[in-house]
Amino acid sequence: MKHLTILVPEGEYNNLSSIVGAYKIFNRANTYCKEARRKEVFKVELAGISTSVEYYEGLFAVKPHTTIAGLQNTNLIIIPSLNHNYERAVQDNGPMIDWIAQQYNNGAEVASICTGAFLLASTGLLDGRSCSTHWAVAEQFSTLFPKVNLQTDKLITDENGIYTNGGAYSFLNLMIYLVEKYYDRQTAIFCSKVFQIEIDRQSQSPFTIFTGQKLHGDDMVRQAQAYIESKLHEKISVEHLSTRFLVGRRNFDRRFIKATGNTPVEYAQRVKIESAKRAFETSRKTVNEVMYEVGYSDVKAFREVFRRITGMSPLDYRNKYNKSLVDQEIRR
Repeated sequence: MKHLTILVPEGEYNNLSSIVGAYKIFNRANTYCKEARRKEVFKVELAGISTSVEYYEGLFAVKPHTTIAGLQNTNLIIIPSLNHNYERAVQDNGPMIDWIAQQYNNGAEVASICTGAFLLASTGLLDGRSCSTHWAVAEQFSTLFPKVNLQTDKLITDENGIYTNGGAYSFLNLMIYLVEKYYDRQTAIFCSKVFQIEIDRQSQSPFTIFTGQKLHGDDMVRQAQAYIESKLHEKISVEHLSTRFLVGRRNFDRRFIKATGNTPVEYAQRVKIESAKRAFETSRKTVNEVMYEVGYSDVKAFREVFRRITGMSPLDYRNKYNKSLVDQEIRR
């Protein structure tokens, strides 16, 4: 039987739901195997630096089965999500970070849930590799770990025995993904039905709220960002921007990409599409009306950019997220 370790980091930084959710899903997968007269795949254990960790000002406490000091070998490690204060969490969990790196080098695979990627990235194992995390912390993560190939549009990454996933309760999709990998498709489908988790979901793009990357020190780029955001209805060329801010075109592009992670064109597209999303969610405007409001005149181009950024067509997004339209369909 393989060994699965669900980590319990020190400090009030963990989201208890990701620890409990992972524990319940894998134990249910084991029970399903037993009921089908097949061998259980994992011995599932919680492990921490200490023997008890309190959460939410002492309202809850987790008492791991063992400590990492007493656990020499494991096959799969799950790092739970963190509840804000990520840098402090990294500082308080140095021994756990070292233990994760050691176990991976000994052959274990590692999965991080949501913002647990901060702990995983601190091991250095993600340098030069792909990673996802919650879209809301993407800028902070990239600032702390510039060597990591952050891909927040992806719900799950799978590279060299390292798995990461997007934000919040999307960790349930990663758990189903791992159940299929370690058990089989049949067990994964069963667990997805029992826990009512959508199987085979690949993207968190529809859930992303683009706010613009502002945690950088380039004042010129910040001014350019503000200008782009104030001109939603206009089509602004990069030449116009570079001229306005008295910077050569190539140098403007270079500084903008370095500061924001997007080209000026990509940034303008994301700002426009975010505005379009809000319009679809809160108004009864047609796709064409919204398209014109955010500065597009070509329906095909608008649809292509919208789908690339959100993973959905404008009409599908409107129909899914506009409650007044849903209520209207119900009344019919």
